[in-house]
Amino acid sequence: MTDSAAALPVTISDAFGVHVVDLRIEVEAPGGRVSTAAPSPGDFEAAIRAQLDAGLHAVVVLTVAASMSATYQAAVVGARELGARCRVLDTATAAGGQALVVVAAAEAAQHGALIDDVVRAASDVAARVRLVAMVPDLTHLVRSGRVPGLVGRAGSALGVHPLFELRSGSVKRLRPARSVATAYERMLARVERSRTPGARGRVAVLHASAPREAEVLCARLGRDDSLQVFVSEFGPVMEAHTGPGLLGLAWWWDPTP
Repeated sequence: MTDSAAALPVTISDAFGVHVVDLRIEVEAPGGRVSTAAPSPGDFEAAIRAQLDAGLHAVVVLTVAASMSATYQAAVVGARELGARCRVLDTATAAGGQALVVVAAAEAAQHGALIDDVVRAASDVAARVRLVAMVPDLTHLVRSGRVPGLVGRAGSALGVHPLFELRSGSVKRLRPARSVATAYERMLARVERSRTPGARGRVAVLHASAPREAEVLCARLGRDDSLQVFVSEFGPVMEAHTGPGLLGLAWWWDPTP
């Protein structure tokens, strides 16, 4: 089980039987201000109980980074009465990075792993996964308070494309790119520089209302036979924070031959 911050493709959630608990988006009047909210503990408890009642022996809940949302704590509270049949793990990432952790756990479960081994597989990938992203427009980041207004206006005037890295629950601002093409190259270079000899990689191309741009990155990555690639498209809750046009990569390298 995961939350919708993972931007998990429906094809993947259906293939593995992953249940997704939705974060909420709210439009406040007057002015139509948009805000988002984590699922409640009751949402998680009801979802977990439904899965157990449907015949599952156990449920592993993999949430968006606790540093970014109250979702993890809500899941912990919601699972409290269910004992050892439910485990909750903070993935310390989001979007495509979170999706990669979910896939690793789901694959372990599909191969018959017990709950401890499923959690171990998820924890291993959570410790390895990295995510970098570009935001072509600073408007939403200024509105959210993550970028000061003066910096946002200056960045827009200069045509700067901010780059960020999310790793181990922390967001680090990287040197901005002066063009979209430069941002592409720098993101791809980060993936390649982190490769170890002989490793095979898993990559999620993440985007917010930028499918064509995501396909460009997919095409570039698809030239490498050692990579498994899928697209992770933001839903309205995630896009409310970043605005449209975000493009990024989440990945981890598996050293196993």
